[in-house]
Amino acid sequence: MGTPGAVTFVIVIDVPASGLAAFSSYERAVLTLLERHGGRLERRLRTPDGLTEVHVVSFVSHAGYRAYLDDPARSALRGLLDGVELTQRVLEVADVDGVLN
Repeated sequence: MGTPGAVTFVIVIDVPASGLAAFSSYERAVLTLLERHGGRLERRLRTPDGLTEVHVVSFVSHAGYRAYLDDPARSALRGLLDGVELTQRVLEVADVDGVLN
């Protein structure tokens, strides 16, 4: 079980091949902002072709997640993605107790 009030998200990001370099620059910069809002990158997964990434991110609270989304530094970094048509799904998830047989 996690910490009371903590939240976990799975973020699925599809990036066009033409936007991989820009996305990589954005991601390197923006992931450094997580900690200041009580966030943590738990896992980062990428498909073999590099066009889809999956992040598992946790925050100590919903308020921390909202503060991360509203961070002016994060907004300023969005310019690194100008012209990149990526798609993103954000799913709030929770651990499932038990083992599947």
